[in-house]
Amino acid sequence: MERENNQSSVSVPLLLSPVYARCKSTVDDELKSFRVFLKFCMLDHSSFTARLVSFSVFSLFAVLAPVLTSLSISSNNDNDTTITFSRIAQVPTSSLATIAFITLTVFFRRQEGLRRILFLEGGLRRDSGLVRRRYTREIDKSFRRYLALILLPSLSLELVHKMIFFSSARVCVPFFPNMTRVDPWRAVVFFITIVSWVYRTGVFLLVCVLFRLTCELQILRFEGFYEMFDVESSQIEWIEAIFREHARIKRQLLETSHRYRVFIIGCMITITVSQLGSLLIVFASKSPKDFSNSGDLVVCSVVQLSGFFMCLLGAARITHRAQRVVSIASKWHIAMSCCPNRKYDVLPPRNGPENDGYTSDYEHHVNLTLDESIDSNLLFLSPEAAVASRTRQALVTYLQYNSGGITLFGFALDRGLLHTLFAFEMTLVLWILSKVVVL
Repeated sequence: MERENNQSSVSVPLLLSPVYARCKSTVDDELKSFRVFLKFCMLDHSSFTARLVSFSVFSLFAVLAPVLTSLSISSNNDNDTTITFSRIAQVPTSSLATIAFITLTVFFRRQEGLRRILFLEGGLRRDSGLVRRRYTREIDKSFRRYLALILLPSLSLELVHKMIFFSSARVCVPFFPNMTRVDPWRAVVFFITIVSWVYRTGVFLLVCVLFRLTCELQILRFEGFYEMFDVESSQIEWIEAIFREHARIKRQLLETSHRYRVFIIGCMITITVSQLGSLLIVFASKSPKDFSNSGDLVVCSVVQLSGFFMCLLGAARITHRAQRVVSIASKWHIAMSCCPNRKYDVLPPRNGPENDGYTSDYEHHVNLTLDESIDSNLLFLSPEAAVASRTRQALVTYLQYNSGGITLFGFALDRGLLHTLFAFEMTLVLWILSKVVVL
């Protein structure tokens, strides 16, 4: 018995073991940038101590720090709306960070790692060579282009605005309003404000980038799936392989939809309410607006809309890739059915002396049928070809009824839904503008 166990353990290569497929620290770890960012934001949930630290840091920078800075800052002018705009911007930023943090907590509790979240467990041995060549570049591009390209310019704008803001605002110790000449406390509040903003924005954008990266990797899998229709084969085994590959991608799309649907809906409601509320308050204010007093709203709006549209565009892209499969499969089915090299069994001619001239007429009629495809009753496929044709038709029918991509409770996130959301948001904006003009 021990000898059999030793032989089975030796037969499996060490690097192909499932334990090493999810290794956290390897030299060529393609998710190294994401792991570093998770540790930087204290989002590591690998142990009980790490989870406790993560929840403590979140409570400090997403809840306590905004409340502390709001209580510490006041205006020297009663008519100044800078403090009001700053406090309004704190609410959606903390709300989106809370939604993103809860989403990550659920991910790590259920999926236990980034590889399972991104469907990279076990490597990419089941994917095509195109996917294996491009997925590492896509991961690196997602971290640098999406996360850094939004976070760093927004941080620069936030720093400039906060410098202008703290130079004119009055900073005091909470519950001690008379202590206004405390320069170290002003520096502490400025530092806490920047760190809190970076933490909350980074958590929100991280979930957005993870969703976009999941969509991009599935798009690569669809491109590899398209190549399976380039093979001119009518074998039942090949059609079954196509079905299994699509079922695997479809299952991953359903899991992605279930994972992120609460996050997307929560972000949509939060951003809609915050944008429309900010718009109403800004138009209701009679004071002049510039970057010094309304810069928080500008930066907050840019980050919110950038992250949310990143998710919507990624979902729309993968949904249309999934819907395109039906067209490709239909063309493949037609091409295989009308292949000129296909062998046809022709109906045998009648026997009898009275039909001596029948053979030439019959052959001439069959040739016309093959060339012009007019009378299909004279031809019939071989049993193997007929079974393959029916199997291809069944595959096309299956793809027609399973062509959805990312869905929200049954509604596909495609361009049609994006147009509907845009019309809804524009209607609300025009309604607010009409109220402001009337007032």
